[in-house]
Amino acid sequence: MIFQHFNLLWSRTVFENIAFPLEIAGVKRAERKERVQELIQLVGLSGKENAYPSELSGGQKQRVGIARALANDPDVLLCDEATSALDPQTTDEVLDLLLDINKRLHLTIIVITHEMHVIRKICNRVAVMEAGKVVELGDVLEVFKHPKQNVTKRFIEQVTESDETEEIIHLLLTNYSEGRLVKLLFMSENATQPVISQVAQAHDVALNVLHGSLTQTQNGAYGTLYVQIQGADEEIEKTIESLRAAKVETEVIEG
Repeated sequence: MIFQHFNLLWSRTVFENIAFPLEIAGVKRAERKERVQELIQLVGLSGKENAYPSELSGGQKQRVGIARALANDPDVLLCDEATSALDPQTTDEVLDLLLDINKRLHLTIIVITHEMHVIRKICNRVAVMEAGKVVELGDVLEVFKHPKQNVTKRFIEQVTESDETEEIIHLLLTNYSEGRLVKLLFMSENATQPVISQVAQAHDVALNVLHGSLTQTQNGAYGTLYVQIQGADEEIEKTIESLRAAKVETEVIEG
């Protein structure tokens, strides 16, 4: 387990903190020393073996906590708000380390957090809890783009464009009344493909991008775009059909 506030033994050095669970497990001194050195290198603390927690930064303390949690080769690593006490840059460094550990050791990592950018950056699946119950569960990409519960929607607004509201739509309809106003939802592979330009070239229409965003997750990218399609009605309908055929969720915004 990795704790929010590190829970290191302040009278012990980095080496001794990491060695502590090995001592409890009865691992012999020579084997213990070798294992601790491996873990110190894994978490990027080489040269800090003899430092005390009071001499470390928050990120370094958390690296010690991660190494200590890995000492006895667990099957699951539980992170309890492991980045809540860290600044944004250090948070990203710790998350990158957890991703690296996940890939190198093939270790299951469970993250408890209320920070949705943490979920977006490192997680494959997410469970949303409210009042002690799981109210939503699924792949991160699917939950982020199609949240069903209000609590999930509130969490996701932390890391997505929160101004995709009735006010924005009203403004777009007012200023771009010609043709059709369409909301496009790109998922996974087609989020990074030139779908719009390809469709515009295939039909006699003008496509004007008005507003949008693109977000990356461990499951892939997703994006939302509001576009204005101008041209003959028949060509506009063909364009919308082509977008849907390209697996782009397409919603016509009516005034």
